[in-house]
Amino acid sequence: MAAKAARDRPGGLTPGHGCAGHGECVENVTMRPQASPYDAIAELYDSWSRSVTEDVGFYVEEAMRAGGPIVELGVGTGRIAVPTAAAGIDVIGVDSSRGMLAVCAERARLAGVAARLDLRVGDLREPPVGERVALVTCPFRSLLHMRDDTDRLRALAAARELLLPGGRLVFDVFTPSRGDVEETQGRWLEREPGIWERADWDLETQTLTLSVRGESGEATMALTWLAPHEWHVLLEASGFDVEACYGWFDHTPYAGGEDTVWVAKRSS
Repeated sequence: MAAKAARDRPGGLTPGHGCAGHGECVENVTMRPQASPYDAIAELYDSWSRSVTEDVGFYVEEAMRAGGPIVELGVGTGRIAVPTAAAGIDVIGVDSSRGMLAVCAERARLAGVAARLDLRVGDLREPPVGERVALVTCPFRSLLHMRDDTDRLRALAAARELLLPGGRLVFDVFTPSRGDVEETQGRWLEREPGIWERADWDLETQTLTLSVRGESGEATMALTWLAPHEWHVLLEASGFDVEACYGWFDHTPYAGGEDTVWVAKRSS
């Protein structure tokens, strides 16, 4: 669970749509000066997260339902954005890591969908997106990178601003079980061959310090979790009506457990 808890973060990519008004554009990626711990592990990220596939079909279906373009916050290496583009949906991807976006751009090129991706370096709290869309997604628990309610409310408000009237925000987060904490606390575990991960949990501050290392790099990042009812309160405070809270990507209603998948509609 610790591995799944943090392998995506705020990020984004955008190919083939130009760079005017977004900063310096390099190889179809709009660049803004911003550091990210994920830069150091961009080359090993896909190997680290290779076993995580359960959410891909869910997010692709949501994108097809909405129609393009959509905005994906925390696009990373394109684990979800590239299959979405392959399904015929244009994606505006935002991520704080240049390294991750470079991998995403190459992945999209190899898949023949680069023209459908518009990748931009930016922050979840202030995404460099002027377009308005019917769907904003934030997959793979990227919102856990927000450290407090001030940041969470800024990120949710920013996502709402990107939505057309009636548009939806879809994201997933988690709350760890005591068993997961006890199983992984302070231990280096080999999650994939040659890729090691350590979880240091602070139950008082509800913070996970996650470290990952491999031959090509290493990094440490912090994630902060909330209970599901706290996310519900924040969504309503940010101008959303919660349409659904699932316990997994098969649309099973949430009935307790670690994972929550949220579908929230921009309120009028």
